[in-house]
Amino acid sequence: MKKALLTFMFLILVLSLFAQNAHFTTSGTIEYNKTSNTYAMIERQISPENEGFYRPFFDAYKKANPQFRTLKSILTFSGDKTLFTPIEPDNGGSNFITLPLADQNNTIYNDLGTRITTNQKTVFDATFLIKDTTRKIKWKITGETREVAGYPCRRANGIMMDSIYVVAFYTEKIHTSGGPESFNGLPGMILEVAVPHENIIWVATKVTDVPVADNAIHPPKKGKPVTNAQLIATLHNLTKDWGDRAQFYLKGFVF
Repeated sequence: MKKALLTFMFLILVLSLFAQNAHFTTSGTIEYNKTSNTYAMIERQISPENEGFYRPFFDAYKKANPQFRTLKSILTFSGDKTLFTPIEPDNGGSNFITLPLADQNNTIYNDLGTRITTNQKTVFDATFLIKDTTRKIKWKITGETREVAGYPCRRANGIMMDSIYVVAFYTEKIHTSGGPESFNGLPGMILEVAVPHENIIWVATKVTDVPVADNAIHPPKKGKPVTNAQLIATLHNLTKDWGDRAQFYLKGFVF
């Protein structure tokens, strides 16, 4: 009996020491790289019906641009609030073909406590300010793990916008249930997320665990105020005469 009691006390001591030494990040910044396979994006838009028109533009694009385009962004977070901010690339984009899915059109503030998001979105030469509920993604957590930016992560598979398949790796070492762009809804921070069919992946390259001032995370204010439904209606009206190209641009700008 005495031996069992000593063993129990020893286990309590070990668990107590472990809890004292365990560290969870509650605020800081995360740097992400967004990489897009632009050749694959363009190739999917070419069909026998439009090949005569599109192929010369695609050939010109390949001569002037690499296959993979990488853009940088930063996520500032504290508690249940996040602010995703794109960082402009040094060399800019191409004048041959507009690729909204490969660009970074969004500056996004998420209040994960109230489930409200404010998105400053650039659409061609216009800027919209979208205030709506946070994006809903149906997640299924798996047993697969990997390390991202020095943090242990677990894989989750998700479906968003009714049919778009996504793969995410999140860490429970950062309690904030956010991620790059509008990705959210897992029991920890998303450090890597891929949209395989759209040939895009975001990967965290650096996590900085620092206190964040209250005034460092606030909603963007520039743009015409709209809801998601109003923006989609505007885009449908804008692209109604664009034929097969319409869906490509609609998906890119509402993503």
